[in-house]
Amino acid sequence: MRRGDTPVPRLSSLTVKVLLTNDDGIQAIGLNAMRRALLEVPGVELAVIAPDSNRSATARSITTGKPLWVEEVEFADGTTGFATDGTPVDCVRFAALGLVESEPALIVSGINHGSNLGDDITYSGTVAAALEGIVLGIPAIAVSQQAERGIVDFRAGRQWAPEDFEGAAAFVARMVEEVERIPMPRGTLLNVNCPAGGIRGAAACRLGKRIYRDTLELAEEEEGGRRRYQIYGEEPGYHREEGTDFAAIADGRIAVTPLHFDLTDEAGVEDLGGFDLEGLLRPAAREV
Repeated sequence: MRRGDTPVPRLSSLTVKVLLTNDDGIQAIGLNAMRRALLEVPGVELAVIAPDSNRSATARSITTGKPLWVEEVEFADGTTGFATDGTPVDCVRFAALGLVESEPALIVSGINHGSNLGDDITYSGTVAAALEGIVLGIPAIAVSQQAERGIVDFRAGRQWAPEDFEGAAAFVARMVEEVERIPMPRGTLLNVNCPAGGIRGAAACRLGKRIYRDTLELAEEEEGGRRRYQIYGEEPGYHREEGTDFAAIADGRIAVTPLHFDLTDEAGVEDLGGFDLEGLLRPAAREV
């Protein structure tokens, strides 16, 4: 992996500072499985900054207009981290602005409780934290775990156990250990999703297309006309296309998708350039 033209040093030869964050909260089983795996990687100096409670689906929201609480917490193994009442993006900003001793050289966000595939990434706090890393020029990996076999749903709830995250944690720990060899241009993060059950392989793939099945359902109505609605369904589907992250997960493979922040439609810029935008500054012609 490279930042510009400068390769990231091998971890075995130099200490590399890694920030671990998430959107499920600092006590989340997935984050702690990833934390333990990263502590085993030679050369990693790990800092943990995470929300103090669940901030799932907060996307790239930030906290403005008020100070943020931060509390140092101790994990069961005696190591410590910081919990904040901010968002996942706030956590990355905390690290960059000096809450920890020095700016991280790599960000790992996750392991998320549920997959983040296709269009889901636009809602994901897990991916948002990694995106904040590349905005700041820091390489990043977002990692998520499929909820259960056969369900490719970022919202599927279940009871998690530490063993649910062993495969994803081990895979990402190896990515961190071999970080200099992984092709990832400056400004690109890796979005990693691990299937439930046995892992049959790993594949580089593009984002797939989600099919949302949301409906508008009246849940409650009060006197005076005030109403509560349920607007999100529980079982979204996806388009079955080869080469996508959905297809990799369906095949039991870890999906690794490079993402970048540039949303510009280059072809659209060229087409729009041929339109007389300055003409819109002139008063509209009016018929008499």
